[in-house]
Amino acid sequence: MGTLLARLTRRVTQSHIEHLSAVPARAAPGLVRHVYRRLEREFGLLAPPVTLHAAAPPLLAACWLMLREALLADGPVGRDTREAVAAAVSRANRCPYCVEVHGSALRGLLRGPDADAVADDRLAEITAPRLREVVEWFRHGGDAPGVRPPRLDATELAQLIGVAVLFHYLNRMVNVFLAPSPLPVGLPPAATRAARWLAAVTMGRLARRGGDAGADVDLLPPAPVPPDLAWAAADTTLATAFARACAAVDEAAEQAVPPSVRGLLLDLLAGPAGLRAVADRAALEAALDELPTEDRAAGRLALTVAFFSYRVTDAMVAGYRLDEPADRRLLELVSWASLTAARAAGSHLHAAWHDGPGAPPAEGRAR
Repeated sequence: MGTLLARLTRRVTQSHIEHLSAVPARAAPGLVRHVYRRLEREFGLLAPPVTLHAAAPPLLAACWLMLREALLADGPVGRDTREAVAAAVSRANRCPYCVEVHGSALRGLLRGPDADAVADDRLAEITAPRLREVVEWFRHGGDAPGVRPPRLDATELAQLIGVAVLFHYLNRMVNVFLAPSPLPVGLPPAATRAARWLAAVTMGRLARRGGDAGADVDLLPPAPVPPDLAWAAADTTLATAFARACAAVDEAAEQAVPPSVRGLLLDLLAGPAGLRAVADRAALEAALDELPTEDRAAGRLALTVAFFSYRVTDAMVAGYRLDEPADRRLLELVSWASLTAARAAGSHLHAAWHDGPGAPPAEGRAR
């Protein structure tokens, strides 16, 4: 079913991409073609959050490695729990596209009211204690008063923080480059319900696939594991995939992101406020005053992506493209800002789990 579905939906899924020219499967160069084939085989279709990277093949490979190892490959945490974390993080980042997709996958995997409660952000109604514990903690980034860290062993924690980092990254990319919803615009309520039911059946069936971990890590060259990926230490393959992906994105940013912008965002995220360092537009504009005039369009786009990607406007994208018109450069800047913020989120989650009040011992399993 998956191969046929992938072929039938190629044109529709690629039409979701905005600001970039989609790279069709029939014209894809070698690395892009390889990732497309693997994506269709293992995810079930050409998922636009991945294929939007195709204008920059190393970034496409980086996204694929993170997606595959965190969400798709066999691992210590069940796929339903991983999809629940994906939906919860997407809700936190105000990414309706990803909430729709991964909420559908969760409904297909986990039939019953708990799937709806997660997808609809009604966390108090989740009846399974372990699922509620995990989802509440990741939904609130480890910061909600009274929400204890979930009881996970080291490999489970690594995989679920990997899912969270992946979706902190993808949500930002999707908010910039995809339409607000994968569903057709203007459907009447009954048709929307039918489309969601069909999506749940289809996505749930596809999500039951698995695969051996590490199958594609050699798509990118070896890279050392940076300190901010310490959360992945218990899973060597996951750490390898994320380290190679981060190195590819960092390397691409050297051409697309001015050094002043890279330094500013890294300094803001390293401060005590972290991902809350820029709370609103006024704070963003004040931060941009530190940049040379010629770097402010890049800085405005990068900081908006990192701190509130749902506020990126067409004008911000156009402002950056006045100096860097190529799709590849735009992708490289947005990808770097997205992954830099996602890495900060992962570090924060890791610290919160270890240092937060009432942190549990490394025992228990998430299912």
